[in-house]
Amino acid sequence: MGCIQSISCKSKVFRESISVIEVKASIDPIPTSIDESSSVVLRYRTPHFRASAQVLVPPIPKKETWIVGWIQACSHMEFYNHYGDQGMSSWELPDLLEGKIQAISDSDGVNYPWYGNTTETCTIVGPTKKESKFNISMNDNFYPSVTWAVPVSDSNVAKLTSIHRDQSFTTWLVATNTATNEMVTLQTIKWRMRLGIEVNPSRPLGQRAKLQEPSAQEQPQVLSKNEPIPPSALVKPNANDAQVLMWRPKDGPPLVVIPPKHR
Repeated sequence: MGCIQSISCKSKVFRESISVIEVKASIDPIPTSIDESSSVVLRYRTPHFRASAQVLVPPIPKKETWIVGWIQACSHMEFYNHYGDQGMSSWELPDLLEGKIQAISDSDGVNYPWYGNTTETCTIVGPTKKESKFNISMNDNFYPSVTWAVPVSDSNVAKLTSIHRDQSFTTWLVATNTATNEMVTLQTIKWRMRLGIEVNPSRPLGQRAKLQEPSAQEQPQVLSKNEPIPPSALVKPNANDAQVLMWRPKDGPPLVVIPPKHR
């Protein structure tokens, strides 16, 4: 009422005028590839998740800077490498596993909270007289190495029998005012990557691993209603720095094989 010309009202009009003309999200419809060229590790490469958006930002009347970009967080992770009757190694995110946080940042570890700062963000410096129209995009996939031998053993004999991975992510398209840290969520995408690999360690190198279902991934969901971004998705540590590699033997206590980079 009567605030049409006020700063806060103008700011609200500006926020609500930022629009997404088009958004696309997909996972490449190809199976995970397996690489047995190393006698030390099995490598696999999953298909890529890809997201892109065309965004329209109205003229910025004031001297202020806005960044529009992608923020991603991991909300669930199962990453188990089984070694027959000896046990399994497991990459774990302790705070997520214990329910202390809803999700953990999947930032590149440098440009928090953004997933990256090349194609993943666009910066608009005001004042601008014209509207700004631009595309921003991102992609993600897994390309890890898993030791053939038990990771806590001095032996280099292949014992790996299977790999199980199931991870869920939320990816937000966001506009942020760099001075006020005001954040406008423009779009929310949910996606999941699953894979299973069976391994016969007694077979010759190059003939050991076989991809299980699913051979193709579920396609991402672009939500019709945005979800809020949990605070833990915007700050350090990111998933890469927080993850721990555990050895969980069939008998005996678990061991930390690789501690987190961030403490």
